[in-house]
Amino acid sequence: EVQLVESGGGLVQPGGSLTLSCATSGFTFRSAAMGWVRQVPGQGLEWVSGISWGGTSTKYADSVKGRFTISRDNLKNTLYLQMSSLKAEDTAVYYCAKYRSSHTYIGLADMDERGKGTLVTVSS
Repeated sequence: EVQLVESGGGLVQPGGSLTLSCATSGFTFRSAAMGWVRQVPGQGLEWVSGISWGGTSTKYADSVKGRFTISRDNLKNTLYLQMSSLKAEDTAVYYCAKYRSSHTYIGLADMDERGKGTLVTVSS
């Protein structure tokens, strides 16, 4: 059974930083392209970032480019999202997601598994 468990969310002030983690099991993590998506309550899913199976290539939504960094540790089967210069509009539930294809890591369409999410609230 595929499991994706996010952690690290919480309350942070505008301009602050936070790092999310996603512990995975039940599939070959080192062969899977991975990503992060987010959802503001009452709104649709927004793709945030994606990373290739080897971690050498990353993609970002324009809204987070230059502020967020996606990374992975294939020995620990863990995905990360470092977030800095956080804004109120970054407030959302953040989900870790796995792509069906190891060659796709952009957008929502090819994601086949998603965790339960972790809430990030940016507020003073």
